Amino acid sequence: MDWTEKQLKEPRLIDIPIAHDQRGNLSVVEGGELIPFDIKRLYYLYDVPGGTTRGGHAHRNLRQLIIAASGSFDVVLDDGKTRTKYSLNRSYHGLYIPTMHWREIENFSSGAVCMVLASEHYDESDYIYEYEDFIKEVNGK
Repeated sequence: MDWTEKQLKEPRLIDIPIAHDQRGNLSVVEGGELIPFDIKRLYYLYDVPGGTTRGGHAHRNLRQLIIAASGSFDVVLDDGKTRTKYSLNRSYHGLYIPTMHWREIENFSSGAVCMVLASEHYDESDYIYEYEDFIKEVNGK
């Protein structure tokens, strides 16, 4: 898939292809193909206690694809102007998150697994942990 400059800057739901088989289904995500980055890191959240919210930060350079590998949860994205909620509940749907989007992940179902594919290796300096600082950076102040 060729991504336009506009698409690279906007969150979007991505359908992950499914290979159906009587032995079970298989879905594959390849960096640079289905998503507009090479995958440098994969991590997952699980056993999240009820009522807990994860995330609460933004990234300056890192892009992500978030997948509900099991169960369901909501991802709330904020670009500094608009907040949008995405409900993820299928392992063949992913949410592409571009740079500079505040994210909160909430409403985890029992047994939910949140799998995250990341464009960069871990870098503490890439994180913005304070919402006020995020708004300042988004507005160029």
